[in-house]
Amino acid sequence: MSTTSELIFNLMPKLFAWLLLILIVIIIVTFIFDISQSKNAILRNYPVVGHFRYLFSNLGEFFRQYFFAMDREEMPFNRAEREWVNRASKDKDNTIAFGSTKNLNTPGSIIFINCLFPTLDSDAVQTKSISIGEGYSKNPYTANSIFNISGMSYGSISKPAVLALSGGAKKANCWMNTGEGGLSPYHLKGGADLVFQIGTAKYGVRNDDGSLNDQKLADIAKHDQVKMFEIKISQGAKPGKGGILPGIKVNTEISKIRGIPKGVDSISPNRHIEVSSSSELLDMINHVRNISEKPVGFKTVIGHIRFLEDLLDEINKRGHESAPDFITIDGGDGGTGAAPMELMDNVGLPLRESLPRVLSTIIQYGLKDRIKVIASGKMITPTDVAWAICTGADFVTSARGFMFSIGCIQSLKCNKNTCPTGITTHNKRLQKGLNPKNKSVKVSNYVKNMTKALEVIAHSCGVEEVRLLNRTHVRIVQTDGKSIPMDELSSRYHNIKGEDK
Repeated sequence: MSTTSELIFNLMPKLFAWLLLILIVIIIVTFIFDISQSKNAILRNYPVVGHFRYLFSNLGEFFRQYFFAMDREEMPFNRAEREWVNRASKDKDNTIAFGSTKNLNTPGSIIFINCLFPTLDSDAVQTKSISIGEGYSKNPYTANSIFNISGMSYGSISKPAVLALSGGAKKANCWMNTGEGGLSPYHLKGGADLVFQIGTAKYGVRNDDGSLNDQKLADIAKHDQVKMFEIKISQGAKPGKGGILPGIKVNTEISKIRGIPKGVDSISPNRHIEVSSSSELLDMINHVRNISEKPVGFKTVIGHIRFLEDLLDEINKRGHESAPDFITIDGGDGGTGAAPMELMDNVGLPLRESLPRVLSTIIQYGLKDRIKVIASGKMITPTDVAWAICTGADFVTSARGFMFSIGCIQSLKCNKNTCPTGITTHNKRLQKGLNPKNKSVKVSNYVKNMTKALEVIAHSCGVEEVRLLNRTHVRIVQTDGKSIPMDELSSRYHNIKGEDK
């Protein structure tokens, strides 16, 4: 044995004794502190060991995710859903074996109606593009992809995350929504088509008092990559509450882009100060469209269909040129970086209920050709996206699905600046593992494989392309375990007079 090894061997008992002594001291100090304090009853009554309660409580969500929850049990997204996105983004085989783990008798389950003579691959056609704002905007936007990236602000997500998403969107030929945090250089660097979102605080296009700055709006519109403008009225995770970005995430660059103080919580107003009626909403839409010369729509959560009826009545009085070029319907089951639990859990209709009602109402008012509908909110798999298209939506956007594609593990730390994958943190050390170049490929793969899966469903239903799917192609399981065609459910809804009056 060498001299060095002998020295280490001889010192080990002393080192162990010192470590044991330090541990004993820590336990004694903790015991004295716990039994002396009066703020926490558990620690006072059970000094030292009481700390294990909080340790296990914090670790519980991780143990449940990896060891205890079944594939279809977790919320907000279960393991089966996350794994589909993971395989799709890695461009891996997404087939499964033996049998489905999905309970098809659960109320609300979606069952697509297969055709006895499905569409042959040789008869299939490419999904057609749709023009938004054509005939009503000087610069209409022709959108190629059904599946696109929903609003995620720079600030809420990190620089490498924005770069990965914008680069991936360019590769996939889909659009990316900027979120309400303004237009950053990283949105532009990827080269993707962008939808600039105007939130209630109007970050990036605001005056000091929070009102809309027309010159800043015009400057944003000069960017060729900015194809449309979306006025955010509300979002699914927090209807009636503005955006929340903790001060710890408001660094120098973000404060400059947003036009707010560094290190101070970024709290958006709960609505646009200019908009308190359907008439004023149309005024704002047309004002933004006149300045930007690009298509303009709005994003909202539905709580009551009467709001939409009032809006559509006003449009028919003014003329179709006054209408929004698109409406984004967000479900009450949508997500965000930070929201009060009372709003996230309990306010706003889920998309499964609101989207069919919205589309049926728009059709009734004769405005379906004029107003394009974008569905948003907890749709990350082909089943959900195909359902939305069957319902009548023109496009689907997802935020959390794309977060999964670049590595999100659902650690639920988005509001803490401690995201372990670097997606929602500005901690440089944590961002190192997120390589925008590599992750952009995964974003592109996700869109590509989503499109393929949608085509598989469409061809199974006997149509040549995805946009030909409609309500006759899907059934919804009811409380008795039996399914009903969606078109029949829609007819029932419209036959119930006064339901929403």
